[in-house]
Amino acid sequence: MTKHLLGIRDLSREEIMQYLHAAKAHKAKVKNRNLRDNSLAGVSLATLFYENSTRTKMSFLLAGEYLGASVEDLNISTSSVMKDETLVDTGLMLDAFGTNIIVLRHSMAGAAHLLAKNVSCAVINGGDGSNEHPTQALLDAYTIWEHKHDFAGLNVTIIGDIANSRVARSNIFLLTKLGAKVTVSGPATLLNGNMRALGAEVTTDVKAAIKNADVIMVLRVQLERHKACQFPSLQEYTKFFGIDTELLQYAKQDAIIMHPAPMNRGVEISSRVISSGASVIFEQASNGVAMRMGILERLIS
Repeated sequence: MTKHLLGIRDLSREEIMQYLHAAKAHKAKVKNRNLRDNSLAGVSLATLFYENSTRTKMSFLLAGEYLGASVEDLNISTSSVMKDETLVDTGLMLDAFGTNIIVLRHSMAGAAHLLAKNVSCAVINGGDGSNEHPTQALLDAYTIWEHKHDFAGLNVTIIGDIANSRVARSNIFLLTKLGAKVTVSGPATLLNGNMRALGAEVTTDVKAAIKNADVIMVLRVQLERHKACQFPSLQEYTKFFGIDTELLQYAKQDAIIMHPAPMNRGVEISSRVISSGASVIFEQASNGVAMRMGILERLIS
């Protein structure tokens, strides 16, 4: 086991399962403050986010706090990054301050790997461009594991902006390693044929993709990453690819609905689906804190 968490591609099946068990050990601490401890007392955690974030940043800060670590967020907009300080120099400065763990989010694919090569502290990839988002995939897997208990033979369908999604890539790496069948679907302009090389089936037929699905993972349409118009309108996207209660009839009766959030309500997913009994979306958020507690503790140990 390395001291960094840079991507799912680098993890073995055994390491993935160790992370899932680590999250399970911490889950009760998320809601019950009396169970929290100081196992990371004296450890310093810094979040370094060059892209906006609510869930990933806050869950890491809270995960560290719940385990007694010292946590700080480096606000990029008020930092020396605005004076053209490079990523590596910013990381070296945090390293010099005695920081033990840096959680990095950056628009450049490979940014976390670059930082890890230049600092002595642990680096966690909080999302690098359209490459990977390993901690999201791990918390997604933990949520699936809680509900389905095993991965072998599971049908997992990922629908939405696949081409721009680091979440999709990390989930494909992880779920196929654990024996699940992964199908990705969406408009042809938002699909990446390379997903087949990663082990996923690819189709523009949403009904076919959802048929017999055990898990449906809905992704946000990432308009900020689109370089050109990739579908006629949001209304048309919703009409043909938005997940509503009618489409859910094609999935298995006990299928669960997931979304990494933030959600575009009424675009890629309807409010009725979000509030339905099949939805585990807000449970994912809670599990994100538990998983990141487990990640921090494992990397420090």
